[in-house]
Amino acid sequence: MTVSVAMTTYNGGRYLEDQLVSVLSQLQANDELIVSDDGSDDGTRQCLDALAAADPRVTVLDGPRQGVVKNVEHAIKACKGDLIFLCDQDDVWHPKKRELVENAFQSGALLVMHDARIIDRDGNELAPSFMAAHRSKPGFVRNILRNSYIGCCMAFSKELLPLILPFPDDIPMHDQWIGLQAEKQKRTIWLSEPLLDYRRHGENVTSDRHGSLLTMWRQRWGLVRSLRRR
Repeated sequence: MTVSVAMTTYNGGRYLEDQLVSVLSQLQANDELIVSDDGSDDGTRQCLDALAAADPRVTVLDGPRQGVVKNVEHAIKACKGDLIFLCDQDDVWHPKKRELVENAFQSGALLVMHDARIIDRDGNELAPSFMAAHRSKPGFVRNILRNSYIGCCMAFSKELLPLILPFPDDIPMHDQWIGLQAEKQKRTIWLSEPLLDYRRHGENVTSDRHGSLLTMWRQRWGLVRSLRRR
């Protein structure tokens, strides 16, 4: 199976090199890394353009500059592989991530989630298991009420694309939307092994903070409406 990695960037120069090395070392000649850069001005774009000029597996796109969800959608739409891995700019893949996730798809899954080790800006371990720290579990209703899906730990089959694209305007985050569409089909696999270092440094594009109860209720209602329509 061919692999597409959909990466989004925005001023990620401080951590980008480690992530790029960890990803490209696991891609084969017919795989691809699609990077949608959303207007970086810290040297990230120059680094990416130089990499794309040297490595035919790498394609760099101009992001839509409409926020992280639209930027992820933009990257996914350009992917051509059988399997699509979502990728943040500041994490680090573990050496066997691609191999173990790809093997998990052999059972007919539409989406595979794996665990991650949480680290700080300097690579020091904060927690050995993201899933344990956040009480992550599969389940359709559970993940409407309390989302466990995070994009950087997710890969999905191209078969899922007609169900997730285009992203609805009223979803709170793309990873929850993608995970729930796979849950509806009852074709998800969760791997307990940490296959990524998930970096928390206070400058992440996405955060662990939630809005008010009213905001969360509105987001979930919008999500449910979108799921019913799709």
